[in-house]
Amino acid sequence: MSEDKTNPLMCDPVSGMCEMPVGEKSNEKTAIPTENKPVKIIYYTDPICSSCWGIEPQLRKLKLEYGDYFEIDYRMGGLLPDWSYNSGGISKPSDVAHHWNEASLYYEMPIDGNVWIEDPLDSSYPSCIAMKAAQIQSKEKAVKFMRVLREELYLNKKNIAKWENIAEAAKIAGLDVPKLKTDYDGDAKKLFQEDLNLAKTLGVRGFPTLFLADADNNQLTVYGSKPYASYENALLALFPDAKKKTIKNENPLDLFEIFPTLAPKEYAVIQNISVNDAKIILEEFFNKGKLNKKTIKNGSIYSIK
Repeated sequence: MSEDKTNPLMCDPVSGMCEMPVGEKSNEKTAIPTENKPVKIIYYTDPICSSCWGIEPQLRKLKLEYGDYFEIDYRMGGLLPDWSYNSGGISKPSDVAHHWNEASLYYEMPIDGNVWIEDPLDSSYPSCIAMKAAQIQSKEKAVKFMRVLREELYLNKKNIAKWENIAEAAKIAGLDVPKLKTDYDGDAKKLFQEDLNLAKTLGVRGFPTLFLADADNNQLTVYGSKPYASYENALLALFPDAKKKTIKNENPLDLFEIFPTLAPKEYAVIQNISVNDAKIILEEFFNKGKLNKKTIKNGSIYSIK
């Protein structure tokens, strides 16, 4: 793609990717050391990447079925540095609104694009830096924090470039907010720059990008939003001994003990059923008063009571 045609906020549903303008690519193969598990995944993402929201169902299923065999290192991509882009049909925030509404229908994940009209973000850098600050405190809580940031953005139309909204998400995720602010203003900026530098070395061209490596540094890369089998096959190619864990279906509400919020598409992918069947099951629990539901114009998300 030529630089004048690539706009990072035009996520292409066919490739399943939010592409960055092409920069210099390093030809060297960067070593990705495994640490505690047979496979290491470096996941390049961005809190405002709609395609990354689109792969939440697949990633959640992968964690449930094969989580014993891999660990994910979440790296921030810096999808929107500022509004100096003027290409690909997007030159101002309000142009993103329609595109996000289309992405929502394509990925079958709830997104309300009107945030780009009502309270548009000037950059994704603040939320990326906030993620690095969260990782300083706890990798586990940082993953929860990313999820909360995305729900705040996609469902609640909150501008997650604003500190007050970042702080609110951090509180929900159980992070120490004063410490987060200190790190956000300090070390997290350096860590984010390291992520950007590594992205150039690895040749990241868009999000989501997952680099998988085993102990011998055999590497596979999965670009963009792909069906579940693409992620599963990549993992099994690097570690054929991985045994799939059966997801128990005795109580359909058990999944909410692991994931506090689930969209119907996530429930469907995890349980290997149709989205329509997932909607019927979840709606039944909602009607019985066992689940809460947040509904927006492009779908719903359910949470445990």
